[in-house]
Amino acid sequence: MTGPEITYQARDLAAFLSSALQALEVPEADADIVARLMTQADLLGYDTHGSFRLRQYVNRLRDGGNNPRPDIKIVSDNAATAILDGDNGLGHLAMNRAADLAVEKARQSGIGWVGIRNGNHAGPASLYVNMVAEADMIGLMAAVGSANHVAPFGGLDLLLGTNPLAIAVPAAQSPPFVLDMATTTAAAGKIKVLAQRGEPMPEGWMVDRQGKPLTDPTRQSEGLLLPIGGAKGYGLAMAIGLLAGTLNGAAFGKDVVNFTKETATPTNTGQFIAAISISAFGDVESFKAAADRVFDEMRGAEPLPGFDPVRIPGQERPDILEKRRSGGIPLHPNLVKVLGEIAGELDIPELRAS
Repeated sequence: MTGPEITYQARDLAAFLSSALQALEVPEADADIVARLMTQADLLGYDTHGSFRLRQYVNRLRDGGNNPRPDIKIVSDNAATAILDGDNGLGHLAMNRAADLAVEKARQSGIGWVGIRNGNHAGPASLYVNMVAEADMIGLMAAVGSANHVAPFGGLDLLLGTNPLAIAVPAAQSPPFVLDMATTTAAAGKIKVLAQRGEPMPEGWMVDRQGKPLTDPTRQSEGLLLPIGGAKGYGLAMAIGLLAGTLNGAAFGKDVVNFTKETATPTNTGQFIAAISISAFGDVESFKAAADRVFDEMRGAEPLPGFDPVRIPGQERPDILEKRRSGGIPLHPNLVKVLGEIAGELDIPELRAS
């Protein structure tokens, strides 16, 4: 299916997503939370982690891999730390609660660190560190990827995921610094999007099992995603796996379940989020003003010939958000087709363009 992207109002997309989840026995309040966060991902331009993921969530709810009615509990609680058990529910629910709990603990103790076990894919990590930054704190989040696409440096066995890392730092006048990155050259979701759109992927993202470049996204299962910086990216992905997975009693290494293919199997996905209270270190407004100065210095750096002006990670998101709030969220025709198929399967009204 080809053609121009079709735009949808955020409220209409969120209502559709919520109705799809409710059709699979997710309670209305929970479905609304997940739909809101998925729509927020699309509004911010994280097109690989918003409505694009509905097909995977529907398949897992339909086949029993996800619990539609989780009882999320705190299973370990200390002054500055906690572990939440997500009860195999939709991952957004546990992460949303974990972000609130981390901020609450940081207000009392200067830092709050909340780990998750029995979680699931929760969309872009930036959603949750942004919540922390909005509380005038520094947010840090990492997760074990929802499938193993990466081998240890120099190896062939798929034992690591994309294991994303996100950090948000608030400022006074500037948008917050928001770094949201996979520990691979490209996130797996970007490859899924290219496959859905029928487009090739750039050389350098993946190699086949002979070490040769792989550029056909439909052959992703035949190759290896490459870590950023070679051995350094491998080391960072492993460190994240230990902190977000092993430390929480969640899956890491061979225990990781491919949540796209094994739709009837619980994943025991692990994540953590930390909130660092700026006020525990000094005056909040002074820090945010200093952050503004640093951001201005970076943006003011003379660019290399042929390069665009220097940017701060995350600085483009407010503009994308405003554009999509007013003009609608653009969805590729192939994604629209998938959403229509889901509506038919679940016997709910189709998403209508604004």
